[in-house]
Amino acid sequence: MDILIRQERPADYRTTEEIVKKAFLNEEHSDKREHILVKNIRNTDAFIPELSLVAVNEDQAIAGHILLSKIMIVNEETLEEADSLALAPVSVAPKQQNKGIGSKLIRHALRTAKDIGYHSVIVLGHQNYYPKFGFMPASRWNIHAPFEVPDEVFMAIELTENSLKDIQGIVHYSKAFFE
Repeated sequence: MDILIRQERPADYRTTEEIVKKAFLNEEHSDKREHILVKNIRNTDAFIPELSLVAVNEDQAIAGHILLSKIMIVNEETLEEADSLALAPVSVAPKQQNKGIGSKLIRHALRTAKDIGYHSVIVLGHQNYYPKFGFMPASRWNIHAPFEVPDEVFMAIELTENSLKDIQGIVHYSKAFFE
């Protein structure tokens, strides 16, 4: 199956949101609002159009979507802030799952993020899935979620070697995550 990864276009928004909604319909750890999160992020300054990507199959149909958006890591003691990205969500149409589309989206998004100057990405996700892309528990760098979450599912990746070496603190998501 040939899959092309490209930037999402405004004309794709409705289709993308429907795919996101269907992808999370049967997920145990989902609030079933990921499609609303995508829509809300697009309306904030955290949105980076170049990091909202779709996977398109040979019929030009959208098979998946990934979104990386701006976040801050804030050291509560020194008040130092560091830019980073949140990977949320990645979605593949149910009939297209388990074909490597999600992996292609993640790898492409991480490469693109690095190419446009970002140095790290944070994800709250499956502990057995994201490590294959290089994600490790964020606590390794003393980076924590702003809410209670098991350590093994809150992960980070350095897109640039040692980019998190001197970073620590609490992740501050855009307001879209809390609407």
